[in-house]
Amino acid sequence: MELFIFARFHAHPDNEDAVAETLLNVLAPTREEPGCLSIHAFRSIHDSQLFYIHSRWKDEAAFDYHAGLPHTVRFVERIETLIDHPLD
Repeated sequence: MELFIFARFHAHPDNEDAVAETLLNVLAPTREEPGCLSIHAFRSIHDSQLFYIHSRWKDEAAFDYHAGLPHTVRFVERIETLIDHPLD
């Protein structure tokens, strides 16, 4: 069964550009994963600190595999320092 992920990121003030860059950097390697059907990043037009990722996966196992890959681990480590909330 396909899995859809909606992830929300709210940047610390003055970290908006770093969040945008971090999100963009993870898209290309993630799109190359065999289980990733699509992934896109978005920025709110009403709140410049608010970002989203919407991704679609072949199944939960594909997403679990993604979570352990080096580019994903680096992304999580970096994004956690840039956002003003715990990563969910």
